[in-house]
Parts: sequence; C-alpha cells; structure tokens
Amino acid sequence: MTQQPPNNVKKSMDDVITIAGVPVARGETRKIELPIVRLYTDTEMAIPVYIQRGKKSGPTIFVCAALHGDELNGVEIISRLINSKALKSLRGTLIAVPVVNVYGVLQQSRYLPDRRDLNRSFPGSARGSLAARMAHVFLDQIVSKCDYGIDLHTGAVHRSNLPQIRANLDDQQTRAMAAAFGVPVLLNATLRDGSLRQAAADLGVRILLYEAGEALRFDELCIRAGVKGVLNVLRHLQMLPPRKSPHGIEPFVARRSGWLRAGDSGIVNHKRQLGDHVRKGETLATIADLYGNELDKVVADADGIIIGKQNIPLVQEGEAMYHVAYFHEPNEVLENLELLQDTLLPEENY
Repeated sequence: MTQQPPNNVKKSMDDVITIAGVPVARGETRKIELPIVRLYTDTEMAIPVYIQRGKKSGPTIFVCAALHGDELNGVEIISRLINSKALKSLRGTLIAVPVVNVYGVLQQSRYLPDRRDLNRSFPGSARGSLAARMAHVFLDQIVSKCDYGIDLHTGAVHRSNLPQIRANLDDQQTRAMAAAFGVPVLLNATLRDGSLRQAAADLGVRILLYEAGEALRFDELCIRAGVKGVLNVLRHLQMLPPRKSPHGIEPFVARRSGWLRAGDSGIVNHKRQLGDHVRKGETLATIADLYGNELDKVVADADGIIIGKQNIPLVQEGEAMYHVAYFHEPNEVLENLELLQDTLLPEENY
C-alpha cells in the first residue's frame, strides 16, 4: 500500500540551523559536541551530534540511540546510516545522535549515576538533576528543531525484542511513517509521562520508537532492519528518492499486548521463542526446581506473537517472561517475519 507523505513541515525552511551555537547551512555536514554538564572529575560531558543538510529544503528529522546506555544496536544503526550512499541525495535535514546517554554507555548501564532513567526525565529542567539537565538540553537543542524523530531502543538486559515499531497509531501521519518503516509488527503504544515520545508530542514532533534486540549485544538482523527502516521513512517523507522497485511489508497493528509472568521461582525450560505464534492455552515454558520437579507452567492467555522474551533460564516468581502482542491473523504476521529476514541480505547496498 502506497502511503502519502505528510505535508506539515514547519521547522526546516531556515537557511541555517544552529545547534550548541554552531550554525549549519544547507548543503553542509557537521559533527558537533553538545555540552551537557561538568562532572566532579572536572570532565566535560557532551553528546555527539551529526548533522547533514541537503541543498534543497525538506523536513528535519532526528534519529537517536542509547537513550538507555546499555542499548547498543541503535549506535551501530546510526553509524551505518550516516555512511550510507543513499544520503548523497538527501533533501531537508538529518540530525543523528548515536549516543544520548553518554555516561550510561561508558558504564554499560541503562541509568545515570543517580539511578535515574533518562527516558522518564523529560522535558527536564536547566536546574534539575543530571538526568533532568540532559533531557532539557536534548529537547531544546535537538528535538525542538525537528518535524519528526526516530528513537532506537532494544530490550533490557537478558531480554530480547522482536523488530517492531511502537507509536501513536491513532495519528494518521505517524501511522503512515510507522508502516513505511517496514517491520511486520506495529504496536499502538500510549505515551508515558516523562518519556521522550511524550515530550516530543507536546512539541508537535511525530516520533517512532524502534525496538529490536537485546541490551549490550549487537544483533545483525535487527541492525539491518533498523538501517533499512530509517531509510524507508526518509523516502516516505520525500527526503530521499523512492526506490525503483519497492518490495514493502504490509505490517499488522497490535492494539493490545501483555507480559506473561512466572508463577514460581526456579529453572526455566523455554518451549517457544521470539517471533513464535502461540495459541491460547499453549505452554510457553515450564519452571522446575533444582531436582527437575515441575513447579509451574507459563501458559498463553490468548492467540498472538511473542515480541519480547526473557533469555536466561533463571526466574523469580512474578518476573516478566514473555511479551505477547495480540492479533486477529497471527499466521500472516509470521509470513511477514520470514519476508523481513529474506530481504535483509548481507550484500544489500543501503
């Protein structure tokens, strides 16, 4: 299905964009260090920002990664994106931020030094905590200058996510962007207080959240799907020329999802894996004690697709184990997952 691009570009007509006091004119490419705070070691912390502006006017979009410092797939996605030959034909402005939570990446931690979650600290404050100040600067210097955004995430430590887009799918233009990204599953996700998505929405910036893979790991399929997806969105927004022979995936929208939790503590034997179609009443895993005696079963509460999964074989009672998205036609979702894998060939030229 062909999607029409949005026509509400409002922030990208200026001849010069200024970030951290550095002007960037049309046709220029710059790498900028965006200062955040001075640490008690007298070390300046700064966010790396890559700006590429086409000679012709068009939308302004940001793509960011590592808002959580242990979520690394997006770092590689942006690295490949900004080195893609496709960007030679860019219209408008791309602002790419490979690492937002610099401190978290250094510590290989999701959080900031005070254990605050940056993605629950927006819109932030110029006089608040470290997290609040980072959120404030990122929102003021990056997000507020954009029409659109793509926020790249992974699952948490020891949890993997199937490639998926989460967004406000009740907004027609956002849904069109999400469909253009080209992953099989779109999850209609409500806005969370303090999140980047919430703060961006308050500024009128339409944003997609890409979830794929596991924290502290590179997943090649998820990375390739991410690079291709961002380029697909740029084409949808007419920031890049359309592909000569498009072969898109018609995504399925999940209006509801939920986590299935362990009913007991013990050793896990997973019966089903990420991306599997499951039926209501089907056993997804068993939990046993150290002697092999079965203590509990994790059972699907409805038909759906596993879009998130705990990876380690140890579980505490009440711990989330399987994230299931619920569809009317899950078999067709599986066909689209296979199509995604077939189209992401190693030799594909971005």
